[in-house]
This record gives sequence, C-alpha cells and structure tokens, in this order.
Amino acid sequence: MERNSEEFVYIPPSFLDTDLYKFTMQQAIVHHFRETQALYRFTHRDPDVLFPRRCIDLLHKSIQRFRDLRLTTEEKNWLANTCPYFSNEYLDYLSDFQFNPAQISIRFIPVSDDGEEGKVEIEANGLWREAILWEVPVMACLSELYFRVGATDWSYEGQTEIASAKAQTWLQAGCTFSEFGTRRRRSFYTQDLVIAALKQEADRSPGPGVFFGTSNAYFAKKYGIHPVGTIAHEWFMGVAALKGYEGANAKALALWQETYPNNFPLIALTDTFSTKVFLQACIPEFAKDPARAEKWIGLRQDSGNPFEFAPAAKAMYESIGIDIRTKTIIYSDALTLDKVLQLKKHCDDIGVNCSFGIGTFLTNDFKMKSSGYAEKSRALNMVIKLAKVDDRDCVKISDDLGKNTGEKASVEVVKKLYGLPN
Repeated sequence: MERNSEEFVYIPPSFLDTDLYKFTMQQAIVHHFRETQALYRFTHRDPDVLFPRRCIDLLHKSIQRFRDLRLTTEEKNWLANTCPYFSNEYLDYLSDFQFNPAQISIRFIPVSDDGEEGKVEIEANGLWREAILWEVPVMACLSELYFRVGATDWSYEGQTEIASAKAQTWLQAGCTFSEFGTRRRRSFYTQDLVIAALKQEADRSPGPGVFFGTSNAYFAKKYGIHPVGTIAHEWFMGVAALKGYEGANAKALALWQETYPNNFPLIALTDTFSTKVFLQACIPEFAKDPARAEKWIGLRQDSGNPFEFAPAAKAMYESIGIDIRTKTIIYSDALTLDKVLQLKKHCDDIGVNCSFGIGTFLTNDFKMKSSGYAEKSRALNMVIKLAKVDDRDCVKISDDLGKNTGEKASVEVVKKLYGLPN
C-alpha cells in the first residue's frame, strides 16, 4: 500500500536543531543591523544530480510546518546557562521568534523527459535577523527528504561502527575534533547516531585526543557536550556590502568583537575574500593593537590548500611578535580520516595547535546497498549563501575558484580592489 505523503513531511524536532553559529550571528545582526533586509540563495554544486518532483513537493509542505517551531523555556534556560555570551535581551528576542514560511520561495525546474526530475531554486528573503535562521534547517530538511524519497539505495547498517572507528583513530592520534555536520547530514537520525558514537568512544578512550563538541545546539544539550561554532562567511560578506569592501575584514572583526567583548572564543574565518587578503589586513591591525590580537585566539581554514595555511598564519603572527603556540588553527574544509591525521602531523611538525570541525564525512558517509556497500552514496553538495543585503550584492571570493559566490561583475570589482586574479 502506498504511504501517505504526509508521513514523509519533515520538521526539525526542536528549535535548537541548528548550528550554534546561526544564533551567535543572529545576535550580532540584531545588535548592529536590526532593520537590514537580506536575500539568501541556494546552490547545488553537482549539476548531474537531479531532485525528484516529489521531494520538492514535500519540501514545500515541510517548510509550512516550520511556523510551529518555538524555543521552549527549558531550551532558553539551557542557552542562558551554557552560552553566557548571549544577552538576556537576545534570549527574549529568540523566545518570541517564529519562522515565517512566506519568506521562502521554492521553484522546481523539470529536466527529465517525464518532468519528474529536475533542479531546484530556493531563496529566503526578509529581515536579515530573521532570514539568517533558514539556512541550516532548510538544507537539513532537503537532504532528509532527498534520501527518503529520491536516493534510497542505502541503509543505516554499520553507521555506529563507522563513526566509532573514526573517533578511535583520531583520539589515539591526539586530535581535537568537533562534529560540524548538521547542514548536509543524511538525516537527523544519522547525526544522532554519530554523536552518540563519538561521545561513547571519547568517554572510554585513554588516548590523548579530545572530542570537543558539536555545532548542533540540540545535540549539545541532549548529550551534555560543548556547543561550538565560529564566525561564518556571511558576516564578512554582509558587513562588506553594507560598510564597504575597503578594509572589510577589519570592519567585520571589530563589529564582531564589539558584540562579543567577553566570554566568547574569538575565532576568525580567513577566506571570505581570500586568506592572502585577510592575513595582509591582520598584520597592521594586530600590530597596532596587541591586546586585540591576543583576544582573537585562532583562525579557521575553510578553503584552499590546508597545508599552506599554517605556515602562512605562523609567518603573519611572527611578523607582529606573537607566538603561534598561543593560537589555534581550526580546519573545517572537506576533512577525511587521513586528511585529519596528515594535518595533525603537519601542525605538530611546525609547532601549531590545531583542531578540526568535521561535517559531511561524519554525518553523510554512506555506501550504496546495491553495490554490496562498495560504492559511495553521494551526499548533496549544496550551500545557501547570502546574496544581497539592502539590495547590495554580496561577494565571497574564497581560496577555491569553485567556491566563489556573487554576481560576476561584483566579484570582478572586489577582486580588482584586492589585487586578486580573475
């Protein structure tokens, strides 16, 4: 008997089922850009992967249910006790927050001959302080539905053992790592299995490594582990579009630090307009204000060649008289089992502290049943990025050409300003 389509409609089980950095950035936006309008746009980077029409129909229905998500009193109290950098005013704002599905537009574009498979366009449009919360749950919802009714050639068999084996390897190698896999997880259940396995291994491991926490606020609360997160590209993109691209990195860092003067680990993301431009901007800024340099405890690498990053960061810090051993580099770009081990050794060799934010490799690492679990079942390679603020184009250059975001003309203008090749 065919199942009722309502059985496949998905809604996150909690308002907290998202990444911490969405809340920290929302607080900064409420503080600095309360009336700014924003447009977010979905991109799927694998053009050969099509979505079933049914999947997108279910996405429409699921998004309507988001209006029922609200922060509970218990969740608010947990945030207040666990995250002292959230102000009472912001937590009150979050308590009153309600998703508005009218801010989301979804368009299915048929490609197959029968019209049942195609591409999808998704946009979120509204006040920046509201639209910012759509990104993570919309992508998690789309992935959940796609793997329920589209790509179904997989199973949960062995997922706990796979996650446990990864954790054992990293813990024994002395790695410090966190789970960053909400956005592109195969399913909510997958992420739950994975985090439970990571915590179990960490609790019984004699190894020198550390499972530090998760980016997902709901699972941090459920398992009593650290909620973790750093500043994201959209902050730099939005600040630059609103305040000007000249010195944009410094402006973004200053506004962020104004929001979080205390009780929050300041980790700078370096590649919004390329790491080269960021590090060049940091040298004079940190040199003239050593106290500010001390407060920013580390850098996050999210694109480009990761093995070039630590030496470049070390050179930057040494040029202004800061011991790199007092800082931490967080790697978060396309990490795998071996890549984490190689980067750990690389950083140890040059005397740099490092940690790892590991996403898709933990929460969407599956094989196809039909291949006898030999061939990979691909995760959705998708993003939702900030496209405009107050009708001004937003740009992300990145250290990978394929990760550039923005209108071509705007990207060229920004690259010219920063002396970057087209």
